[in-house]
Amino acid sequence: MKNIVVIGAGTMGNGIAHTFAQSGFAVSLVDVNQNSLDKAIQTITTNLDRIIAKGNLTEEEKAKTLANITTFTDLKEAAPNSDLIVEAATENLDLKLKIFTQIDELAPENCILATNTSSISITQIAAATKRPEKVIGMHFMNPVPIMKLVEIIKGYSTSKETFDEIFELSKTLGKVPTEVNDYPGFVANRILMPMINEAIETLYNGVAGVEEIDTVMKLGMAHPMGPLQLADFIGLDVCLAILNVMYDGFKNPKYAPNPLLVNMVMAGKKGVKSGEGFYDYSESKKAEKVSKMFLK
Repeated sequence: MKNIVVIGAGTMGNGIAHTFAQSGFAVSLVDVNQNSLDKAIQTITTNLDRIIAKGNLTEEEKAKTLANITTFTDLKEAAPNSDLIVEAATENLDLKLKIFTQIDELAPENCILATNTSSISITQIAAATKRPEKVIGMHFMNPVPIMKLVEIIKGYSTSKETFDEIFELSKTLGKVPTEVNDYPGFVANRILMPMINEAIETLYNGVAGVEEIDTVMKLGMAHPMGPLQLADFIGLDVCLAILNVMYDGFKNPKYAPNPLLVNMVMAGKKGVKSGEGFYDYSESKKAEKVSKMFLK
């Protein structure tokens, strides 16, 4: 594999593009919004500068990484020469099915189609294509350039050849691939999201405040980040979408999203991305809040 297409220039998409590019792959980063692409390149540049500051990258390597990334607003221009397409769009089934129908028509016959979905059925996504044996899940963790884990999820029809190729490819990125079967939430979010939802339930019931809940989990359970802070970091809308997928998939009340989470998302309080969630991330409060959380 040489040519990688990443669809979606958001947090996950730009992190995936960064990781492939830094590993020497030619990356086409695609998004319908040019401003999102420009922001993604700026984010990647900033993150590379942070790596340089830690002594783990040279200016020459930074330049090569950025040179490996080309941006596109039209998938038709990026897809025809691809060896692997990684979809990293919003966690929305209808959108993903639409994207996979399109890339199936545009990509070469031997191209593998991967999705970074954190909960949606790989089998269902693959059914939107004429190559289900070449559809697979690559669930990267955020922030992608730093986190080692990649959940490699096989759909019902995913071939052994496709799985083996993506499993080995993940190792070349410096990641630790883990084989996972296709069930709602996979492993990471099937365990993580109920914990986050229970933390919200604890707040909703008035057992303790936001910082108190996070402090208990950080100091008592040795978590690097409290569950409510982590929810803000992931995006409350994303947490809600994942919980809904698991609730619909298992029909089990334990996966039903807490009403507080639902209301916060409806009110536009989505966490870091919107400037406010369980914590205030507005410019006037951001430095104060973040430093306080990390000093605890």
